[in-house]
Amino acid sequence: MAWLFLLLTVIPLIELTLLLTLGKFTSVTFTLAFVILTGIFGAVLLRYQGLFAWRNVQRDLREGRMPTDSLLDGLMIVIAAVLLITPGVLTDLVGITLLIPPCRRFYRLLLARWFKARFQLRSTFPGEPGPADRRSQVIDSYVVDQRSDGTQPPAT
Repeated sequence: MAWLFLLLTVIPLIELTLLLTLGKFTSVTFTLAFVILTGIFGAVLLRYQGLFAWRNVQRDLREGRMPTDSLLDGLMIVIAAVLLITPGVLTDLVGITLLIPPCRRFYRLLLARWFKARFQLRSTFPGEPGPADRRSQVIDSYVVDQRSDGTQPPAT
């Protein structure tokens, strides 16, 4: 609940204060141009960098790799574009840092640590041994290649 209050109340107040301060020290025209140009930049960025990230995801899938980094990069690029489209100085600064690849790697590391601290992947089905028993259990498996008509393909 506190994060929602922060997101919807405190951050817009900080943004308003920063925009008014920027207008006071520069000019209203400069401040309006800044807001409009970063919004246009965010929209253009979303189109081109999003396409680039999508191609990276497809490349990773073609090469048989999980596209985790490419997907996170794409997500961060979309977030950066949304932050740049949103009027404000603070959101623009965060959006710009999301566009810099070393910063994105740092954010990816932070996200991975956050997820590892809060989530644990477990998979148990009824009748399966628990996690402690699973360490000593050996599972043997093999693949049977069979055609849809029930016959076996010729051995190669």
